[in-house]
Amino acid sequence: MTLILSVCLTAFGVQSQENIRMWSLEDCLNYALEQNIQVKKSKVNQLSGVEDLLLSEAQLFPSLSASVSQSVVNYPSGNVTSNNSYSGSYGISANLRLFDGGRRTTTIKQNEIRQDMNELAIEQSENDIRISLIQAYMQVLYAMESVRINENTVEVSELQYERAAELLKAGSISRVDLAQMESQYSSDKYRLVTSQASLANYTLQLKQLLELDITEEIVIHTPDLTLDKIMAPLSDKQTIYQTALTVMPEVKNSLLSMDIAGLEIKKAQAGYLPSLSLNAGISSGNSSGIGTSFNTQLWDRMNESIGLSLSIPIFSNRENKTAVNKAKLASITSELDWMTTQKQLLRTVEGLYLDATSSQNQYLAAVEQVKYTEETYTLIEEQFFLGMKNTLELLTAKNNLLNAQQEMLQSKYMAVMNIQLLNVYQDQPINI
Repeated sequence: MTLILSVCLTAFGVQSQENIRMWSLEDCLNYALEQNIQVKKSKVNQLSGVEDLLLSEAQLFPSLSASVSQSVVNYPSGNVTSNNSYSGSYGISANLRLFDGGRRTTTIKQNEIRQDMNELAIEQSENDIRISLIQAYMQVLYAMESVRINENTVEVSELQYERAAELLKAGSISRVDLAQMESQYSSDKYRLVTSQASLANYTLQLKQLLELDITEEIVIHTPDLTLDKIMAPLSDKQTIYQTALTVMPEVKNSLLSMDIAGLEIKKAQAGYLPSLSLNAGISSGNSSGIGTSFNTQLWDRMNESIGLSLSIPIFSNRENKTAVNKAKLASITSELDWMTTQKQLLRTVEGLYLDATSSQNQYLAAVEQVKYTEETYTLIEEQFFLGMKNTLELLTAKNNLLNAQQEMLQSKYMAVMNIQLLNVYQDQPINI
């Protein structure tokens, strides 16, 4: 049976069902990947990285600049022919670095790697939202079914209390027995309210992950979680871990960080090498009071230049040595980060695998437990109303059944959730 939850967060009451969208887990995933702010920020960061790469590639080309200046000089003395003199200068210059020890080409390689890392960062953000959504969605499903169980329990408690009141009138039970039944009825109603509050809280968390507005409702469709989905076979733990090492973006990012750190050492070592630049330019100027025309002055004063500039580092106050040493230390740090990433991934995969297999085993045991506790409760309830069992025995059997149902429910959704999370770590589709 399909369970539907409608949570209305508007200030105007419940809207018509026709205007409410039903969300499956696939709908949530697709929507969040388009709307999630963190995913959008990762994409913006990737575009910023494109600009950095284009800038570093442009450094291989010559730079070209033009300059124009005009000045006026005032001569206050009365012995000069003119009190004011006008002059101007005009020039175009170009510069091309011929050799810089490989700094620019190394920077380009680093930015290319950073682009790959930015792409992986987008994948990682998408994986993070997938993981969070699976967890939140399964929590909502669990809370929905928990509410249903507690609603049924309250209905049964109410009927039992009413029947007990009739038995009291008939003199079959005491007022103490009725008080116990009433207390149990109150406890069951409290448990229902608590489960409804949990459902509202989990639903709110899911809405926040979807970046939905406060005025929007969310209707969750419960999939049919058959036994084959709950007890889906898993690959062995080592296979899952090895697969995760090859597909998870954070691992690839750690490896690329090591590549960048290696290139940073190469770039720092280039500080010991000389740099060579080619310079060229053309300039001219004019002045007033000379007696020749503007065009004539520009031609007469025009000059062209070309030259090479060689810079040889001799003593840099330890800047180069420090840069190389710090780059090497950063490389060691990147290797340690890579090892840490692997260990964190192993812990995550092991934890999910253990939770999945344990929950599957617990579910099978819980199913049997529910079956037997249900049978026991039915028999004790019949015997109670026949006067063969007391109130304490009835309530104990009832609570045992409720606990068994909750344990079965918890193990069911824990198994499904962890199986789907392991699919994420294996880059496999979500299949519920």
